[in-house]
Amino acid sequence: MSMVKSKLLTTYTPLEISKDSLNEAKRNSEGKIVLKGIMQRADAVNQNGRIYPRHILEREVENYQRLVDDNRAVGELNHSESSTLALDKLCLVVKKMYWDNNDLRGEIELLNTPPGKIAQTLVEDGIKLGISSRGVGSVYKDGDYSVVGDDYLLISFDLVVDPSTSNAFMLAEGKEIDFDIDSHLNSNEKINRLISSAFARLK
Repeated sequence: MSMVKSKLLTTYTPLEISKDSLNEAKRNSEGKIVLKGIMQRADAVNQNGRIYPRHILEREVENYQRLVDDNRAVGELNHSESSTLALDKLCLVVKKMYWDNNDLRGEIELLNTPPGKIAQTLVEDGIKLGISSRGVGSVYKDGDYSVVGDDYLLISFDLVVDPSTSNAFMLAEGKEIDFDIDSHLNSNEKINRLISSAFARLK
């Protein structure tokens, strides 16, 4: 297997939390807090000077949707500096994703894990939270900006706190890691990825 020299890429987006979502009576039928907002944005320069091309995000969202459908699209409270998820840090599960022009919008449900309960308490106390994507891949320079390469692999959406100075919070490019993308995918996912990439190039 070929090893790809990749970086851990994280991108922060504030969650849109209405007053209704802070009201305990507005929890879902299972008593879980559900939050909605923009999860990622395509073809736009984000606050760390990085651009995620639409065709790459579309491919990764399509692949990630399989995890959403299987109720396995989980995320952590704060980012780890790792390309794998830690079960003891899980706080959310992504329940829905959809495109609104170049905005990827979604809906997350806070879990009843210890980190999930911390997140619930923060929301109920009125703390503004954000959603942040975590993935691995290369970037290349295009003028003053960094563009995410075709080898990008979306790992998760994690919950983070909205800093008072967003540029101070965002975003170290991340440490370089030796990451074998193929080892994270089963045979069907590899085939689907190749097909998705081929169709994206034809558009």
